[in-house]
Amino acid sequence: MANRGPSYGLSREVQEKIEQKYDTDLEQRLVDWIVAQCGGNIERPQSGRENFQKWLMDGTDPQLFFSCGQCGQLDILCRLINSLYPRGKEPIKKIPDTQMAFKQMEKISQFLQAAEAYGVTTTDIFQTVDLWEGKDMSAVQRTLMALGSVAVTKDDGHYRGDRDWFHRKAQGYRREFSQEQLRQGESLIGLQMGSNRGASQSGMTGYGMHRQIM
Repeated sequence: MANRGPSYGLSREVQEKIEQKYDTDLEQRLVDWIVAQCGGNIERPQSGRENFQKWLMDGTDPQLFFSCGQCGQLDILCRLINSLYPRGKEPIKKIPDTQMAFKQMEKISQFLQAAEAYGVTTTDIFQTVDLWEGKDMSAVQRTLMALGSVAVTKDDGHYRGDRDWFHRKAQGYRREFSQEQLRQGESLIGLQMGSNRGASQSGMTGYGMHRQIM
C-alpha cells in the first residue's frame, strides 16, 4: 500500500470532491461480480473505499497455478482479466509475488493494458496512481464497470455472474444489399429527382442580358 502525505488547501478540496463521487452501492456490486467471476477462495473485503482499494491491490488466491505451470499468488485484478479469456489464452502469463513498489505498480499497469486490449475504451481506463495512491477510486470503479459491460456484450461464455449487473454496449447493425436491390434503389432515386429528357434552354436569356417583355 502506498503512503502519501496529507493534502492541503485546494488539493484537499479537490480530493474531497473526488471522494464524494465514490459509490458505495456500486462497490458492493463490483465485489459481487469479481468474486463470482474469479471464483476460488477469495475473501470479500470489508465495505469502504480504502478497504476496496487495499483488496484490489493486495488480494490474492494462494491456490492459483499459473497457466505456465508455476505456482504462486495472482492479484485479483490480473486474475479478473485473465478469467475473461479461454484457458491458455490469458493475457497476463506471469506475475511475480513481491512487495516491491515498482513491481506492484507494474501489475496494475499490466491489468490496464489488458483491459484496453479487451475492449475498454481509453477514456474509461483509470491511471495507475488512481488505485496505487487512492487518488480516484471512482475512476477505478468506472473502469471495472466498463470491463463488465464489455464482457456482457461479448457474450462469449466467459462472463460469470448476474448479467443485470452491467448494461450491454450498443453495437452497430450493418445491412447487406444484393446487386438487384442496389439497382432498384438507383432507379428509385432517379425517378424521385425527375427527368430532364426533352428539356432545352429555349426562351432563356443569358446571364446579364436584358429580358424582353412582349
